[in-house]
Amino acid sequence: MSKDIRIKRGLSLRLEGEAEKELVKAPRSKTYAIKPPDFHTVVPKMVVKEGAKLLAGDEIFYSKYTDQIRFTTPVSGVLKEIKRGDKRKILEIIIEADAEDAYRDFGKLDASKAEAVDVKERILESGCGAFIIQRPYDIVADPKDTPKAIFISAVSTAPLAADKGFIIKDKVDAFQEGINALRKLTPGKVHLSVDDSSAEYLKNIQGVELHHVSGAHPAGNVGVQIHKLDPINRGERVWTVGVEDVAIIGNLFLTGEYRAERTIAVTGSEASDRKYYQGIIGANVADLIGQASDNVRIISGDVLTGTQLSNNQYVGFLDNEVTLIPEGNNYRIFGWLPFTYNNIHSNSKTSLSWLFPKRKFAPTTNLNGEERALVVTGEMEEVLPMDIYPMQLIKACMAGDIEKMENLGIYEVAPEDFALVEYVNTSKIEIQEVIRLGLDLMITEVG
Repeated sequence: MSKDIRIKRGLSLRLEGEAEKELVKAPRSKTYAIKPPDFHTVVPKMVVKEGAKLLAGDEIFYSKYTDQIRFTTPVSGVLKEIKRGDKRKILEIIIEADAEDAYRDFGKLDASKAEAVDVKERILESGCGAFIIQRPYDIVADPKDTPKAIFISAVSTAPLAADKGFIIKDKVDAFQEGINALRKLTPGKVHLSVDDSSAEYLKNIQGVELHHVSGAHPAGNVGVQIHKLDPINRGERVWTVGVEDVAIIGNLFLTGEYRAERTIAVTGSEASDRKYYQGIIGANVADLIGQASDNVRIISGDVLTGTQLSNNQYVGFLDNEVTLIPEGNNYRIFGWLPFTYNNIHSNSKTSLSWLFPKRKFAPTTNLNGEERALVVTGEMEEVLPMDIYPMQLIKACMAGDIEKMENLGIYEVAPEDFALVEYVNTSKIEIQEVIRLGLDLMITEVG
């Protein structure tokens, strides 16, 4: 029986710049990129060299420590450049795209009738294994594991988040086939979360345990849903997959081709043309938004969890959103005085903006303060709807205390679950980074 999830603690930020529900075809980029840093803990081992001719779906690298995890090119073309950073770390693999894509043929396969081992192998050889994320640790799933359940969230509660139902409205058949394939990978259930605004075609998907989610952000976070429905204990594995990524997996089985289509919502107060763009994974951000000025922050993802881009860089592998907001390079005179600046959102009510709960705001990247000591205020607990003690867990991660981290619920969280905690926290500490470092320590010491 399905279980509804009602979130009472959280915070929904009302921001200017929501994308219109209009889908247009994105300009084809001259170059596309796969960025190994998008896949945390993956150390890439290249299988092709610069100048190699590639079909869409051809393998370009695999994980050094788990060679079953393969990564394939989203477009056909020529491998133009392998960009490296310090210690020759691979930062970007840039493919110069053909005018039209030619695809490697993996062969059609009926996922509902195929054996589980064949389904898994097809997903891995096509590169679709990169879409499957493991909890705990929020890393690419290890194919040797068997998850106790798979979670898919079709609920969008993050600020200016892309509407997941709108993204797959023309991909319902592929989404259903993707569900059929994922069911073969777990002896447990495939959980699908929806909300009041979700279209009927999502609520009619077969082979899933359907859950209705309501409440403020982070209600749409898959980590919160796992916590409420099927908490993770030590040694257990749960896999998560994005909505559009399920459709890509399904299309692989229906057509035999790895079509790495990615719908990007261009949002934010500084975006001039806020629409949904149908493109391909790894597109150049300049082809979506043009050249942004120096006073604009380009974010791949949402304002709470996204990563900064510069002009002519590439959209993140799993991101369905590009957000443009003003840079926080202006300083306020007497900014420490309460009720002085009332045109910004303030969760602590130091601005009179709290009197207008329906007003939308245009945030900047200004921190409005400097890093200081953690103080017990209760503000973290107000926005984290999980039965854990956030401040104590943060301190345990900072101290590297593995036993305390385990006891305080490190296996159930990911950095994105602490995005709101970081936003409201008056200490200005980079809490998502602290949680990420704590998770990395657990991977190293516990595995």
